[in-house]
Amino acid sequence: MAAGYLLDVLVRDPERGHPVAAFGRAAGWWERRVYRDSAVAGAVFAAGAVLPAVGLGWLAGRGGQAATAVLTWAVLGGDMLCREAEGIARALESGDLERARELLPRLCGRDPRGLGEREIARAVVESVAENTSDAVVGPLVWGALGGTAGLAGFRAVNTLDAMVGHRSPRYRRFGTPAARLDDLAGWGPARLTALLAVAAAPLVGGDAVTALRIWRRDGDRHPSPNAGQCEAAFAGALGVSLGGTNVYGENTESRPVMGDGPPPAVRDIRRAVRLSRAVGAGALAVAAL
Repeated sequence: MAAGYLLDVLVRDPERGHPVAAFGRAAGWWERRVYRDSAVAGAVFAAGAVLPAVGLGWLAGRGGQAATAVLTWAVLGGDMLCREAEGIARALESGDLERARELLPRLCGRDPRGLGEREIARAVVESVAENTSDAVVGPLVWGALGGTAGLAGFRAVNTLDAMVGHRSPRYRRFGTPAARLDDLAGWGPARLTALLAVAAAPLVGGDAVTALRIWRRDGDRHPSPNAGQCEAAFAGALGVSLGGTNVYGENTESRPVMGDGPPPAVRDIRRAVRLSRAVGAGALAVAAL
């Protein structure tokens, strides 16, 4: 797993033929065949997508340590997450607001139209916080607990949530089982992410005691039982405030504010990336132990 983590840092994901993208296409094919506007159909969809991924992951593990390293690289997304965030930071630092708006959908589902520099910076910091758990800590934790089957299973669950877990009219019922399964699988990783962010706060100019206080106070304010833990801890570690009004296509959500500082500035994107990398390294140490 340590070798796979290092590969994620050194080897960029291919633009074509990535295993996670292949799983997404297969899951899309499966969805088109079982979709009904019901939670029962959603449960069939989730089971029919996740169980084969777990089985294939287990078979991959039969290939030994090299296969485990390659699978770890395939399911981790920490380096891509940080590179996408840094790309938006560079655009904002150069004053190219339109370019930053173009890049934002590659990181999160928020509607970038009309967003200013501060709103984009907040969206990036929130996405880095949440996805540090989903793309790095979660796979490592489940890899430690379940080996290659755990690695593949967690990535499958998380991918399904991204595909059907949102509350659109089509997925309000059908996507509920996948969303709840993702909440369950991500419960421990999200809280480990928050704990590691608190511990790493001094590395980004923050204070661990303050970060702990903000996490404990604000972690349950978010509508997501897991994303709120990560975002509150990052807000405390970075000394910023997260939350507010978010626009997703035709839907507008107002979320409670987490943290006591000002809204994130462009420089806080770089700090969030450093914090994310520190949390990922800490999660690797925990998983190895």
